Amino acid sequence: MSTAGPPQGARAPLGGSDAHATSERGDNVRAPRTRVQRRPVHGVLLLDKPIGLSSNQALQKAKWLLRADKAGHTGTLDPLATGVLPLCFGAATKFSQLHLDADKRYVATALLGVRTATGDAEGEVIERSDVNVSHADIERVQARFTGTIRQVPPMHSALKKDGRALYEYARQGIEVERAPRDVVVHDLTISAEPGFETNHRVRIEAGVSKGTYIRTLGEDIGIALGCGAHLTSLRRVRTGPFAADRCVTLEALEAMDEAERLALLLPVEALVEDHVPVTLEPDDAGRFLSGLRRRGSWPDAPAVAVFGRAPDAFLGTAHVKGGELIPSRLLSPADIQQIHLQHQAALAASTTPS
Repeated sequence: MSTAGPPQGARAPLGGSDAHATSERGDNVRAPRTRVQRRPVHGVLLLDKPIGLSSNQALQKAKWLLRADKAGHTGTLDPLATGVLPLCFGAATKFSQLHLDADKRYVATALLGVRTATGDAEGEVIERSDVNVSHADIERVQARFTGTIRQVPPMHSALKKDGRALYEYARQGIEVERAPRDVVVHDLTISAEPGFETNHRVRIEAGVSKGTYIRTLGEDIGIALGCGAHLTSLRRVRTGPFAADRCVTLEALEAMDEAERLALLLPVEALVEDHVPVTLEPDDAGRFLSGLRRRGSWPDAPAVAVFGRAPDAFLGTAHVKGGELIPSRLLSPADIQQIHLQHQAALAASTTPS
């Protein structure tokens, strides 16, 4: 899978950037001792990532459970974060980078009055301050951080400087200058947790654009309140069209049999639900799959999901310009055949008495 956008490091603390990677530096994940026979598996698994695992560790475990020969993920979550992590298998990895632009929604808890080196609970405490914050102060700050805001990416992230991830510099105690960038907070709710007068904890819920670091948002909110803050928990509850209530945990996945695991996979085209659909007749579908442009009465469109007929199949993505359907990223005939066989096997399993 390609790595568009800035990923966070595998060992980076709590964040919320739009990261994407098929591996994360420093994971040092041991492969399961049981040797499994890999096979083509195609589709998207919505995983509820548990706390304590990096995104790549969670991916590798799900890949092993599905016996998949190719896998990757979008929207990396740090080890201490939980929530929606779409895992892509087989042909889905070809379209995973399209998901990097998706908006995200997070729920976090921040502790006011304590700043850490990393902006979260894993970092060393670097400052403690008295907390004299009223509900009116919280409302004022909430309005200040809604809309387009400017963030300086944290040092504990995998943004590159001279070929090295920033978190590598941070581990050596080196501070690197980072250019601020604009991100969008579509909506923000900051509310005092029960017992706020003594525990000084606030709940942060935010719908944000790609590239937004929730860890940095929490720190900046604390600075604006005059006392500093760091995140103590972070959960991603939505990425693009995928919400947490549609996700499966690793524990539940492990308890299933193989057919049940495969049945959880969303089709590859779930990654392009926001694209304009175009369906081609068999002759045009075959030519399109070979990379040829097709001409028709379609209006111009920058993002098109192309399907074939007889048999019905997702073929790939394209764009339309001047009446021409121009291929962008295509499935291979082998991918389409394997997806068809996988679908037939799932249907057979669902109709077989247990």
